[in-house]
Amino acid sequence: MLKPKTNQGDVLLLIAVVLLSVIGTVFIYSASNYSAYKTYGDSFYFVKKQVIGILLGVVAMVLASIFDYKKLKKFNLPFSIVTVVLLALVFVPGIGVENYGAKRWIGLGAFTIQPSELAKFSLILFSACYVSKHPDKIKTFLGFLPILFYGLILCALIILEPNMSITVCMAGLLFSILFASGVKIKHLVFLILPAVIFAVILIVSAPYRLQRLAAFLDPWANPKGEGYQLLQSLYALGSGGWFGVGLFNSRQKYAFLPFAESDFILSVIGEEIGFIGLVFFFLLLSFIIFRGIRIASKSKDVFGFILSIGITLIFGIQVVVNALVVTGSIPPTGLPLPLVSSGNTSIIIFMTEMGVLYNVSKQSSLTF
Repeated sequence: MLKPKTNQGDVLLLIAVVLLSVIGTVFIYSASNYSAYKTYGDSFYFVKKQVIGILLGVVAMVLASIFDYKKLKKFNLPFSIVTVVLLALVFVPGIGVENYGAKRWIGLGAFTIQPSELAKFSLILFSACYVSKHPDKIKTFLGFLPILFYGLILCALIILEPNMSITVCMAGLLFSILFASGVKIKHLVFLILPAVIFAVILIVSAPYRLQRLAAFLDPWANPKGEGYQLLQSLYALGSGGWFGVGLFNSRQKYAFLPFAESDFILSVIGEEIGFIGLVFFFLLLSFIIFRGIRIASKSKDVFGFILSIGITLIFGIQVVVNALVVTGSIPPTGLPLPLVSSGNTSIIIFMTEMGVLYNVSKQSSLTF
């Protein structure tokens, strides 16, 4: 008697994720070897940290890929509470770690954890659980308020750190999930106006945000101040031309471009591999997004759909925002490029999410 063929899941997704993380590590070395040696006496300082993050991320991705995603519902409430607690702990002296005037990390000995990275998945899981339990209720104004309320709590705690970039991503994720869940357009439009007004207030109320906005509008007005980073990023991308200056040959990494290994790593990538190389690089990023959307569209239940589309959305949102920032298309803000930029918390969380996405694909009706 023939046994039914089992779905192996979207293996191509996992291959693309691992490939992207390896490519990211190569460029982290290229972007950071000079500054790492100058600051820490070790050219591989950031690479070693990234490799640890990738190894932990791969373990988490494997575990998430074999753990039935439907059982995540049991962890929704405790995970939601823990996320809020962790976001609050960054403000506690002796626990929270301050860097560049922002309190975004919790210190764990030699390691730090960034709770805002957890918050993104927490919002996705909370929304997926709620929508799967109340699929019809979500279409009423009062019905989607629990998701909106939880999302606003997370955004409020993150903006207090302050972390405008992650707050913007969280807000984008929140509205996108509500739209994907079936919330009526008129209800979303009703929410957009106060959101825009609040964003303007946030910018006006903080002098450094006004300075960043001014730098975005005219970086040459203060080329050695607020406009410096954006100009250096544009120099890097412009120097890359069509085919780039060659791998490891970036000039902007020599203390010219701040945060070259993290928020602005795309500038170094563009400088070294050029426009043509960036086309292929973004094709790889787009492939991951495409597979995620495909998995979501074929998921067997509402919970799997919201979970998959939420993970795909936050990945896509961060890719787009990061690309717009380094090209000067929107005001500069610190945001890592998923699976590429230096940062252990980010890569571990994203690889875990990709494991969940793969788990959904194994139980979907999709043939790969």
